[in-house]
Parts: sequence; structure tokens; C-alpha cells
Amino acid sequence: MTRLPPHPPLVQHYAGDAAREPFVRDLFDRGAPAYDQIDAVFSLGTGPRYRREALRRSGLAPGRRMLDVAIGTGLVAREALGILGRPGDLVGLDVSPGMLRQARSLGLPLVQAKAEAIPLADASMDLVTVGYALRHFADLEATFAEFRRVLRPGGGVLLLEIDQPESALGQRALRFYLGRAVPALSRWLGGGRDARAMMRYFWDTIDTCVPAAAIEHALAAAGFAEVSCEVQLGIFRAYRAKAPPAA
Repeated sequence: MTRLPPHPPLVQHYAGDAAREPFVRDLFDRGAPAYDQIDAVFSLGTGPRYRREALRRSGLAPGRRMLDVAIGTGLVAREALGILGRPGDLVGLDVSPGMLRQARSLGLPLVQAKAEAIPLADASMDLVTVGYALRHFADLEATFAEFRRVLRPGGGVLLLEIDQPESALGQRALRFYLGRAVPALSRWLGGGRDARAMMRYFWDTIDTCVPAAAIEHALAAAGFAEVSCEVQLGIFRAYRAKAPPAA
């Protein structure tokens, strides 16, 4: 299996590939307390309704089981709980202990682990979700292979992401907003330098992320079918895919 990082090493943040994982874990540990406060600014107001509708369109319904990878503070998981109704039907996974501490209030099972090595049984989930965190994984090929392994036949994947708009004007506007304004506002809103550093890293991962076609290709290469990408407002992407049905 080939290795597909979501972006090249960001040497302005860490020295190289070996330093990426501890950097990312520490960055989110330090930024976790302020994350919910600044999310509304960073996500451009996508909010709970957008997440809830995306989950329903992906087939989430009572009685199904969901794995929220890179759960963070639980922004996607909160909406999923409103649909599922039972915390036991939802598992949250994250590499950051700080983020997992913030998610404890949801009362659902939490696991500290990497997306590339999920400690769950084969064919145990109906939906795997990632909310604006795909860029923080080390290897998309290995990650998508794990998603397929833990999904039941016919189970689905939902990946919410932010991408560059097609127009040059839109790119400049997004660069200013997410690259400069949001990091500054994050510090002003009470997150301090840790929140500013986290939001600056967010933008740099968006700016250098592999194109949407590469993400769709990687999903297909992992064995997923019905791979699609829904775009809203030119920048919000919802990737969806299905595990093959039972033979």
C-alpha cells in the first residue's frame, strides 16, 4: 500500500515527519480548552445544523453504530447523539488527551488512538465520520483502509472538510480570513497564543492539502464504492463513500 500524507511536512511548524505526530498532539492538547469558543469563527458559521444534516444524508439513524474519528471536543458527536439517542451507539476516537477530556461530558465511549490504527473490531460500525480533521492524519491510505475494516458491509464514511475555492479572488479572501483574521481572533477570544498557533496550523494544512480528487481516489483505492463529494459555498466539502455490500 502506498503512503499518502494529506500535505507535505510543514517545516514552519515542525522539523519533519518524525516530529509531526507529537507536534499535532501537543498543539491540540494546549488548544482544546478554547476550541469550542473559536469554532464558530473558524468554521464560518457552518454550525450544528450543517453537521446534523450531513449525518442524516449519510444514513445515520437510531439503532446504528457510529465511530467519530478525531472527535475533538465533540462537535460532530453532539449532533450524532441527537439522532442516535443512545451514547453507547457512538464511539469517539482522538490522539489528543486534551481533546478527549473536553469530550467526556458527552458520556460516550472514548478511545485514545490514531486513525491509522483503530483499536476496534472488524465490521463493528455502520458509519465512520471525520469532522474537519482529515488534514491532521499521517497517511490517508492507511486511514481509509482502517475505516473500511471497522465498517460493516454497506456501511458509510462521511468526511467533512474545508478546501480552497476555485476562483483566485475566493482564494485570496479565504487566505486572509483563515490565515490571518481567524488566528488573530482566536487569541483575542480568550485562547491566547495556543489558540492562535492552532488556527494558524489549520490554515497551513488547508493551504497545502492534497486536492479533492486525490482524497476520492484514495477512498476508491481502499475498496470503497459510491465515492462522492458534495460542495457548498465553494469551500465546504462532504466526502461520502460506501463499504462494499456483503457477498
